[in-house]
Amino acid sequence: MDTITLRVGAASIQLAPALGGAVVRYWTDYSSDRGGAAIDWLRPAPAGALAHSRPFQMAAFALVPYSNRIRDGRFEFEGRAVVQPLNYPPERHAIHGHGWQADWQPVEVQADTAVIEYHHPPDAWPWAYRATQRFALEHDGLGIELTVANEGRTAMPAGLGWHPYFLRTPRATLTAAVEAMWQTDREMLPTALVAPRPDADPTRGVPVDASALDNCFTGWSHRAVIDWPERGARLVMTAEPPLDFLVVFTPPGRPFFCAEPVSHVTDAFNLAAGGRADTGARTLAPGESLRAAVRLATEA
Repeated sequence: MDTITLRVGAASIQLAPALGGAVVRYWTDYSSDRGGAAIDWLRPAPAGALAHSRPFQMAAFALVPYSNRIRDGRFEFEGRAVVQPLNYPPERHAIHGHGWQADWQPVEVQADTAVIEYHHPPDAWPWAYRATQRFALEHDGLGIELTVANEGRTAMPAGLGWHPYFLRTPRATLTAAVEAMWQTDREMLPTALVAPRPDADPTRGVPVDASALDNCFTGWSHRAVIDWPERGARLVMTAEPPLDFLVVFTPPGRPFFCAEPVSHVTDAFNLAAGGRADTGARTLAPGESLRAAVRLATEA
């Protein structure tokens, strides 16, 4: 599978446009001053993940045209019933949109930037849209811009997000100011908006190796800090509106955790159809687009 590698000084990022437009690896090689050591800022894809087309094993991917789950793959929008394929069996719900399983095309590639696009024709999702990712690599950081544009003839529900995987270590912590947390049922779908319990409150700092979370947090300050004391490394992730929500996933016994900036809560389309006005769900008129930006700042 063809990949794209950007390099700026010691920093590098590898992309796989044909495999969900995913990031394969993002790292900095400190061989000149750290005895040959390299630091991976995202969980690198394991050997064989590209060859076997396993997007869930990539380092990061875009969430478009919605993030997380749609209950049973079904929702109502402006009097229309929309039924989405259940795209990750045995998961009983549609998950993470279309982009992570799609073939993206390179539009522009330079030494430090790359732009890739995905054009979605109307199908079970009855709207045509165009999604774009722009990656800009720096010596000590990475910028990601996401855009989705409605190319259909009628209004379209929409959302965006970015799904990075971070390396889990025994002393790693995640700190992010939030206000509330959506409780979930056994299928990780939202049930009630509550105050985070003390041991699961990113505002206080969450030790990711001692927590089990798969929740969407509201009132996010658009800044999250990840510290790896044993690696002597820190990453600061910032996002711009409309990425006003943060999904935190810390699965027990797995070598990774996730902190995902997203534009809406889980199952937002169904919650909005039920009358909630705080879901972050957007409606794009024909020709209208939604843009989001994330930046990773690295320190070692």
